[in-house]
Amino acid sequence: MAKQPTVLHASSLVTPAKETRRDRNARTRATEKIRTDAHTLHKAEARERYDAERAEAQATTYLPAGGESGPAALRSYRRLRVPTHQDTSAALAGAYPFLAEGGMGSAGVFVGQDLYSSGSFVYDPWELYRQGVITAPNIVLAGIVGAGKSSLAKSLYTRSIPFGRRVYVPGDPKGEHTAIAEAVGGKAIVLGHGMMNRLNPLDEGHRPSNVSDQEWASQVASRRRDLIGALAETILGRALTPLEHTAIDIALLATVASTTVPALPIVVDRILSPDKDQDGRLAEDGRLLGHGLRRLVSGDLAGLFDGPSTVTFDPSLPMISLDLSRVAENSALISVLMTCSSAWMESALLDPAGGQRWVIYDEAWRLMQFPALLRRMDAQWRLARHLGIANMLIFHKLTDLDNVGDSGTAMRGLANSLLANAETRIIYRQEADQLGSTAKTLNLTRTERNLLPGLGVGQGLWRIKERSFVVQHQLHPDELAAFDTTARMVG
Repeated sequence: MAKQPTVLHASSLVTPAKETRRDRNARTRATEKIRTDAHTLHKAEARERYDAERAEAQATTYLPAGGESGPAALRSYRRLRVPTHQDTSAALAGAYPFLAEGGMGSAGVFVGQDLYSSGSFVYDPWELYRQGVITAPNIVLAGIVGAGKSSLAKSLYTRSIPFGRRVYVPGDPKGEHTAIAEAVGGKAIVLGHGMMNRLNPLDEGHRPSNVSDQEWASQVASRRRDLIGALAETILGRALTPLEHTAIDIALLATVASTTVPALPIVVDRILSPDKDQDGRLAEDGRLLGHGLRRLVSGDLAGLFDGPSTVTFDPSLPMISLDLSRVAENSALISVLMTCSSAWMESALLDPAGGQRWVIYDEAWRLMQFPALLRRMDAQWRLARHLGIANMLIFHKLTDLDNVGDSGTAMRGLANSLLANAETRIIYRQEADQLGSTAKTLNLTRTERNLLPGLGVGQGLWRIKERSFVVQHQLHPDELAAFDTTARMVG
């Protein structure tokens, strides 16, 4: 048989088979003593190291809190200058993600609240031009009906009046600005059939204080000639021929020589029946021109331009508005009235003492259908800095510019130049089908484009050069009552 292996138990290796309880207790006490002695030795060594480190620290000499004095201080008399770091806005936005736009400063007119920074938003085109932020003080304002763009325009110009600005509305097709003009101490000139008010296009207008008699006579003659030509182009719907311009010059010279108060009916008579026209060629050259202008004195447009003016243009008033609500259905008459009022305004704007002025073009889509009026608007926009004015063009949507003339025509180019010469673009809520064209026209980012359909009443995207703001326009209760354009709908 094979020999069985010997099995050793753990108890037989640790404890002798015959160990007594006394031996086990003695061994346990010896083990505890060894452990206690080792712990005591460890504590003593740690205490010794701590005391050594503390003694070394106490023996070390440190620099004084203010540093050493004299040459040992190693200080320079020059201030430390860190080089400026420039980067793209995308990179800086990642490095500083929690910075807020600082706004346009505190100088100017309070508009409302910047919805991203929660700070006050202030705007003044003359102040921003003085600071060099913008180079063109003109504004384009667009928004659907009911978005609040009209209230914004009214609050901007009325809040500017205490700062010495004046306001001129050369054409108010809906009569919205009449009550505002009267409330601020200005005047609204209401024209229309059946009224006593009459406007003589050939009035001399306001005379600047620094113009000599000879210069003034030359300016008046030139303005009258240009005005009659613009009126004729509007009525005829085409540009005048050189022969027709000659007919105007001859008739105007004869009228001024024969009367102290030139009036349009006399000029029309001189065009149709010129003096010293033995062969009748001059009358034939101006026949269509004369019959076109005759509409203003004895045709369907009679009663408004056929005699001396019964209303005056006082440029010293804080606000003047030309109320065209009585003739809103007649587009030709609106263009004629605005052409005459623009001639009034131009003489006042050329006065160096005239101050700074808002010029408001409401319902601009109606006004830009007439080439003569569009050219005058374009000239005033280009000369805005020289004249000290800020033009504001109010649309429903920017695609209204596409309805001005045919693509590639001079009229379309003039309409687009108005937008190009406006460095402040304010866009209120737009319909979904307008987002693409609006974003393309204004070069909006995707984020800016996506904001437009969700803007509430009184909220607008302000593009001032390359800076963008989303602003909630705020109105005082008295302003809200005065600017309300829905009274007839909710009353």
